Amino acid sequence: MVQSINTKVDLVESATSFLGFTDYGKIMIGDKGFEFFDDRNAKNFIQIPWEEVDCVVTSVMFKGKWIPRFAIKTRKDGTFTFSTKDPKKVLRGIREYINPDKIVKSLSFFQVIKQSVSNLFIKKK
Repeated sequence: MVQSINTKVDLVESATSFLGFTDYGKIMIGDKGFEFFDDRNAKNFIQIPWEEVDCVVTSVMFKGKWIPRFAIKTRKDGTFTFSTKDPKKVLRGIREYINPDKIVKSLSFFQVIKQSVSNLFIKKK
């Protein structure tokens, strides 16, 4: 069995991890870090200490009415993408342990297109 890094758990929510294949499990938010445990395979887990979190990127649609997924970007290990039934509750739980300025919105489809078109016409040095 996997040992949790948290001593106190604030929130447990069912979730989906998009790391490689889609995995279904539980997200635990506690005093020491963010954890994801797979329902089917106990050896498949993700543990991220709060000191390791660089920022949390949220995908916001319909002016904040719907958040389909969020990603946790770490300093060393890359980006981990998750989806939950109630992402606002999970993001509020994360906000208690990291700086709220580190929770950012991702670019929309049109912002990405605009940025790539403008990069075509910029002179390279």
